[in-house]
Amino acid sequence: MSTYYVTTTIPYVNARPHLGFALELVQADVLARHRRTRGGAVRFLSGTDENSLKNVLAAENEGVDVQDLVDRNAAAFAELAAPLALSFDDFIRTSRDPRHRVGVEYLWRRCAEAGDFYRKEYVGLYCVGCEAFFAESELTEDGRCPDHGTEPQQVSEENWFFRLSRYQEQLRELITSGRLRIEPESRRNEVLALIDSGLRDFSVSRSRARARGWGIPVPGDEEQVVYVWWDALGNYVTSLGLGGSETDAEAYRTWWAGDGERVHLVGKGVLRFHAVYWPAMLLSAGLPLPTRVLVHDYLTVSGRKISKSAAGTCASGPAASVDPAELVSRFGTDAVRWWLLREVPRVGDADFTEERLIARADADLAGGFGNLVHRVVTMVHRYRDGVVPTATVSTTATSELRAVCARAAGRVDAALDAFDYRAAAAAVWTLVEEANRCIDRTRPWELAKAEHADADPRLDASLAALVAACREVGEQLRPFLPDAAQRIVVRCTPVDGRLPKSEPLFARLGG
Repeated sequence: MSTYYVTTTIPYVNARPHLGFALELVQADVLARHRRTRGGAVRFLSGTDENSLKNVLAAENEGVDVQDLVDRNAAAFAELAAPLALSFDDFIRTSRDPRHRVGVEYLWRRCAEAGDFYRKEYVGLYCVGCEAFFAESELTEDGRCPDHGTEPQQVSEENWFFRLSRYQEQLRELITSGRLRIEPESRRNEVLALIDSGLRDFSVSRSRARARGWGIPVPGDEEQVVYVWWDALGNYVTSLGLGGSETDAEAYRTWWAGDGERVHLVGKGVLRFHAVYWPAMLLSAGLPLPTRVLVHDYLTVSGRKISKSAAGTCASGPAASVDPAELVSRFGTDAVRWWLLREVPRVGDADFTEERLIARADADLAGGFGNLVHRVVTMVHRYRDGVVPTATVSTTATSELRAVCARAAGRVDAALDAFDYRAAAAAVWTLVEEANRCIDRTRPWELAKAEHADADPRLDASLAALVAACREVGEQLRPFLPDAAQRIVVRCTPVDGRLPKSEPLFARLGG
């Protein structure tokens, strides 16, 4: 069976998680759950990026030990699994997991053996927020980081450099041939434009002094630590045991070196690292590449980019912060997941407000899925004593409903393959719309009033088709709202020959 390995980026742990990263976690979880429902062999990885100067500075600002800070904040990221109903199979912490340092050192040695490192004195503009050097042409007109709105520091030191320029043509061919798919197309074109502008070698180490002694030492050079992006990008294979013993590396051979899919979900702000730097590192090391890089845009709050700290800044001014765990505690897992999947477009930023979340949950969850299931189960109890009838005839309405149900799985598959969660959620929603249309057209309450209603095959056909549609709603919702989907399936599955009594599936959140 072909394997499916899906990963999120691993965020810095200088502060608690925000809703923007929750978006990526939920998106990856949907892909993983969807493949599992279709019978695929799936591995879903997330984790935390802990060997960063940002984390050191955050600890200094709080007056606490760096390891204590990253332990505390990394726990907050790992603990999102419960409120967001995440199904990841592995969670790697780069400062604690023994697999990681071994794998980073292995990657470094492979690239060194390829002759792709050299050492030189360097002067550059460095954004601590991005943990990256910038050319002046990449900054805003007033010389600031385009993401964080801060002025980069001028840094001068001797570092190890990676020969990225050596892989320019190879990378271009991989992307244009489709061997490395970057979606959506606008992001693919962005990467190709970057490559065509000429790739520059980049610094892959930092002085131990500037890193405050935090990070993985460069193999053979204890005065340098491995650049945090080189370190962090490796997590996709270090978590699989690369560089470890034969037994440890079995997961690597299964999930990375096999013939399956290797899918990275990333935000647009880190695209060049995942679509240029990381593939070049793998080419240098002689290792397989990811097969797809799926890029999402940002969440904003009142037009401001979300950051981990409300005291942060971005290019447009002060940044906003929304704690996903706190949001779930107030509105529930289903409401938060559904807003992220139903509202966020495939391309373009999405602005979050609590009012929009409440409106969407009340319209779709309470007023849509919940109301449909309640109506159907109630009618089965009222007209057929809770027993789901067998259809012996078809009507135009029931035939059309069954046809929509038959197409639903394919529509969800196609939308998720195109990395379009909003279209996938809409494909499930069409089942609700068509089922409600069937109710309006067949009008079971009128059929039940007619003479010989107990034996009317049209009533049986309507109720049977509607119960089947509700079950299909539950099945297709599993990747999106796993808990709610299970409640729907249970509500529409007979126990001792009868459906359970109907109760509200979703509480209304609005007044």
